[in-house]
Amino acid sequence: MPSFRTFKTFLAVTRHGTFAAAAKEIGLTAAAVGLQIRSLEEELNQVLFDRGARSVVLNTAGRRVVPQVKELLLRYESLVASGDTDELSGTVVMGALVSALMGAFADALWSLKHEHPRLEVRLLAGLSADFARRVEVGELDAAVVTQSPRPLPSGLVWSPLYAEPMVLIVPRRPHFKLMGNPLDILCDAPFLRFDRQTWTGYLVNEVLSQCKVTVRDEMELNSVEAIVEIVRQGFGISIVPRLANIQWARDQSLKIIPLPGNAVQRHVGLIERTRHSRQQFTDAIKQYFQARNGDDQVKNVRARQT
Repeated sequence: MPSFRTFKTFLAVTRHGTFAAAAKEIGLTAAAVGLQIRSLEEELNQVLFDRGARSVVLNTAGRRVVPQVKELLLRYESLVASGDTDELSGTVVMGALVSALMGAFADALWSLKHEHPRLEVRLLAGLSADFARRVEVGELDAAVVTQSPRPLPSGLVWSPLYAEPMVLIVPRRPHFKLMGNPLDILCDAPFLRFDRQTWTGYLVNEVLSQCKVTVRDEMELNSVEAIVEIVRQGFGISIVPRLANIQWARDQSLKIIPLPGNAVQRHVGLIERTRHSRQQFTDAIKQYFQARNGDDQVKNVRARQT
């Protein structure tokens, strides 16, 4: 009978489309991966891949086997996890936006790691759309992403964690003339745009649409951190999510200017498969934010009463 390691190798090949790329992911040689796949095909008495000169592609039999292999691995991982006395232990592989690690998610992760020292979290940085694909195929257990502007595949679920308002940031010492009115600033100043192909870039477009302005694009980047730093240096303005763990009011190099009528927020959440073996961890993340959001609501009510 094939081992669970062989099943994992099979799924790696389905994700990458070559033995060499799959081998790099799981730490084997391409020849060893090829031998495992050939052995699996012999055990099952069916060919699973159509082999080409540079790639391998799942055939009809292979596509039929994939969900069954995933189910077997899920049951095995759940069995291993259930034998551990500490619910939150072992390794979780997560994707996270770098900006999320500068926001509220960093606090949640620190709290869980402090409460569960046997828990190991491997974090990979990237973009929301890419994370969604990697979670769907099982490369990642879950990921912290912005809310998708499009429907997700049926096998994925997104749970909201927290929201960040989209704000206009300008340099305190600009290398250009800074107008006084926020809408004039948007129309006149060099604009540093977040990559419009990304989910956060979609929100930037929503803000500009609400403000009914056309900006003067100077540069397009896919990093909130890089945009903030360039604004600090005085080379442009931008619209970005107001990250939770940045001391905006104390920043000596940039400031936030309110935009009239802007109510756009970036909703950050957890994306995961509908069934997976690390749900105790993802449930703990969601519970942390439910408690945090409840505390914030109580504080807001008390502030309004005083």
